[in-house]
Amino acid sequence: MRNKRFMKPLTADVQLYTAKMDAKPIVIFIDQELVGRGVIERITEDSIKVKGEYFMRGVCEFKCEG
Repeated sequence: MRNKRFMKPLTADVQLYTAKMDAKPIVIFIDQELVGRGVIERITEDSIKVKGEYFMRGVCEFKCEG
């Protein structure tokens, strides 16, 4: 049995909305640099809001433990 944790990219809208509904903590990267973490508060066509800050979907990579 494997006990390793890995980060799963959230690329599809359904993945982002599921993470929001389940209140799963996510991490946000820009160019492989960690720039934020927390629970998704709001999702728009262009951005994801986490801890009161908006992260642009076209620039950032969103991941959660999977």
